[in-house]
Amino acid sequence: MDLVSSLVSLTVSKVLQGSGLWGVRDELKRKRMEEKALEVYDVIRSIRDPEKPNTLEELDVVTEKCVEVQELGEDEFLIIIKFSPTVPHCSLATLIGLCLQVKLQRCLPFKHKLEIYISEGTHSTEEDSESALLFSEPFL
Repeated sequence: MDLVSSLVSLTVSKVLQGSGLWGVRDELKRKRMEEKALEVYDVIRSIRDPEKPNTLEELDVVTEKCVEVQELGEDEFLIIIKFSPTVPHCSLATLIGLCLQVKLQRCLPFKHKLEIYISEGTHSTEEDSESALLFSEPFL
């Protein structure tokens, strides 16, 4: 029975790919992830810098491009944020990451896993070879 199910699934996939419907499904998924990323960005962009009166958006600490959302399952998402501290020696980079984490925990209405990084090459304490992971949390 498993063999028959696998063959039917493969056949349906090939038919969808050949008809162009597969691309439509992928495009809809991509747009949904972009919408989720904008929803996340709208939550974090208004956070104020701990040392300045400006928001993280105004200081270019966070941008729309720094937020990525991936679908992990039905209504379960992985949110990846890579922010850039205002200066390479910013002593409050960890605090900014924590602010991002807490704000998203409190405000997002969907189930998510969160990873927050310092963007590569933007901070003196992050590792040269890759972005520094500040926070990673299980599903909330």
